[in-house]
Amino acid sequence: MTRIAGMAGNRGRNLLNIADREPGGAEFAVILATDADAPVLEAAAERGIPTEVVPLADELSRREHEERVLEALSNYEFDLVCLDGYMRILSDTFLEETPTTLNVHPALLPSFPGMDAWGDALEAGVSVTGCTVHVVTDATDENGAVVESEVDAGPIVTQEPIPVYEGDDEDTLKDRVLYECEFRAYPRAVKWFAEGAMDVDLEAGDVTVDADVASTDGDDHDGLPARRLVSDDRADTLRYGENPHQGAAIYTDYTCDEASVVHADQLNEGAKALSYNNYNDADGALNLIKEFDEPAAAVIKHTNPAGCATADSLSKAYEKALSTDPMSAFGGIVALNRECDAATAEQIVDSFKEVVVAPGYTDDALEVLFEKENLRVLDVGELNDDHTERFTEKPLVGGRLVQERDLQSISVDDLEVVTEREPTEDELETMVFAWQTLKHVKSNGILFADGTETVGIGMGQVSRVDAVRLAAMKADEHAEGKDSQGAVMASDAFFPFPDGIEEAAEAGIEAVIQPGGSVNDEDVIEAADEHGMAMAFTGQRSFKHD
Repeated sequence: MTRIAGMAGNRGRNLLNIADREPGGAEFAVILATDADAPVLEAAAERGIPTEVVPLADELSRREHEERVLEALSNYEFDLVCLDGYMRILSDTFLEETPTTLNVHPALLPSFPGMDAWGDALEAGVSVTGCTVHVVTDATDENGAVVESEVDAGPIVTQEPIPVYEGDDEDTLKDRVLYECEFRAYPRAVKWFAEGAMDVDLEAGDVTVDADVASTDGDDHDGLPARRLVSDDRADTLRYGENPHQGAAIYTDYTCDEASVVHADQLNEGAKALSYNNYNDADGALNLIKEFDEPAAAVIKHTNPAGCATADSLSKAYEKALSTDPMSAFGGIVALNRECDAATAEQIVDSFKEVVVAPGYTDDALEVLFEKENLRVLDVGELNDDHTERFTEKPLVGGRLVQERDLQSISVDDLEVVTEREPTEDELETMVFAWQTLKHVKSNGILFADGTETVGIGMGQVSRVDAVRLAAMKADEHAEGKDSQGAVMASDAFFPFPDGIEEAAEAGIEAVIQPGGSVNDEDVIEAADEHGMAMAFTGQRSFKHD
């Protein structure tokens, strides 16, 4: 376990943050202050951390003071020294007798060294500042006098940037540098030290950190880098967030080359701007129709497909997608993977829609669509097979989850038939379509399909058998001109019990595609065989929780 000797001049908030977080299992052996009234001493004592005080005195030289500090620390065992507002330049008298010493400086060194980094940054008018954790090196001459050019010049361990906002003053910038930069960077550096990932070579003036290699390949972490630095620019302030009491904005990454609703042109400029929910739904709709090479259309409501289909023509695909659940499609988002023509546009405006997304529009189609005053018409440009955005993320309170995008796809050859009855060629084609569509349905998700069109979708249920019942109800009560008789059922995860198959059989399902892998697979397969169903396993799950 790494033991730390902390040295502070006043509140020592960085030291207390490290003490509370114990990065890499590190603990404080002692905290020393130069003022007996320093608040850090009481806060350390409350945490059970021993404390020492070595006051600054005019009659003591720098080296004499450091000798007293060393004497005060001599009763403690420690592997690392962490400074926090110590306000005293250290010389070789201290540094040569102690382990590695770290300090955090409130600027991105080598910019703005010295005592007033915040004010210097504001005066310089920079748009980005931050903090730097560095190794402390001797910044004095042989007489103990400070050499200004050597102050804050030790090897850099890590840095953390933040933007400087218009209207920032020294107090607001100090707070944000502390809480958004130092509270991240300093514990990170301590963790690396505690885990043996940091190598300090003072002769070469270098620090290397194995854990800070931002690799994008390799087996250890599936290409997920040790640290992600994300910088997006605010493109627009939105009317509100998911609800009117929530503020919201849309930020853009200008390096993204993939077709995106963030970068799409809104062709009818007089219509309302997109809302938070519009962006979210339109993004989900666009990602869904990117799955297909054939003309495809989807209608999305609350990020779930209300219907999806492929066909020989775009207008036919839209007709089939809409007929899955035209009631739920009211006020939804339409996505197309072909240039929108007039025939498709005529169908779209036949009922209320919020947004239509497509890779282009004919003039005749635009004339039709523009008749609807507040139908937002988005042109995302050319669709291609490039997926330049590798990761998706979900912010959490206190952090964020990051994962690779679900870009899995299957073919008929990937399926493992596990029932006595083999699927027909048409059923196999439908299985593939259903699986690619189901990837975009909130789990627990069940999808009924016939040919290459949806007939019933059960999404977001806490019970898989309830999702089957919901899909059956949708097909029976909401679908127009089609039903679940003879359809294929897709499940985004395995069936834990045969009850889902029993419900599907009652709805008229004749074939099933699912991942498999349940301890009860044999019972589920037996139930399918009893009903004359064909069943194929994909061997891969397709949960979508967000």
